[in-house]
Amino acid sequence: MMRRPVGFILLSILLGFFLSGCPKKVPPPTIFEKPLVGNPVEKILEIFSSNESLQARASIRIRTVRSGEEMNFALNGFILYQKPDKLRILGYHPLGASLFDALYRDRKFFLLLPLQRKAFTGDDSEFDDLSEKAGPIEVLSERREGSEVPERIRIHFVEKETRIDLRLKDVETNSSLPEDSFQWVIPEGVEVASISRLLRGRNLK
Repeated sequence: MMRRPVGFILLSILLGFFLSGCPKKVPPPTIFEKPLVGNPVEKILEIFSSNESLQARASIRIRTVRSGEEMNFALNGFILYQKPDKLRILGYHPLGASLFDALYRDRKFFLLLPLQRKAFTGDDSEFDDLSEKAGPIEVLSERREGSEVPERIRIHFVEKETRIDLRLKDVETNSSLPEDSFQWVIPEGVEVASISRLLRGRNLK
């Protein structure tokens, strides 16, 4: 029977002991902020307000219930923020097609749906109708201890059983943003309507 060299056995034992004893970096604990209730756009601005600017990729997950059936959607996205009141969220299909472009600035809201070739504009006072119709809207955020940047933001339409999760990735804060980050250009051939039409759930076809 072949005997393994004693040196090899000792080396294996020492190596195994060393590797098993390597400390693993423990991530900071997650802080769950108190839910904010009200206009979801204003609440997201409040969550980002500790930064002068922010840009990040986002994983967007939408869960809703329709006629008793749960439906789930997964999108990619990009978020831009500039203090005090500029916010832009863009959503893309996993294959790359643009699904929506939502812009808020100077208390005005703009929404572009490229595939439907429709755009909607209005001011934030029109969100009061949304709150009355949809019921309570909670905005929750999660962040790592010691960080001012949230890892995840959840918008929860409680009575409508609808939840939107924004998980931020590759976050950059307090850096200069492109000049056109918050410019609004309506593509040719796009129908423009009041945001109140969308919030009231009217037929948009």
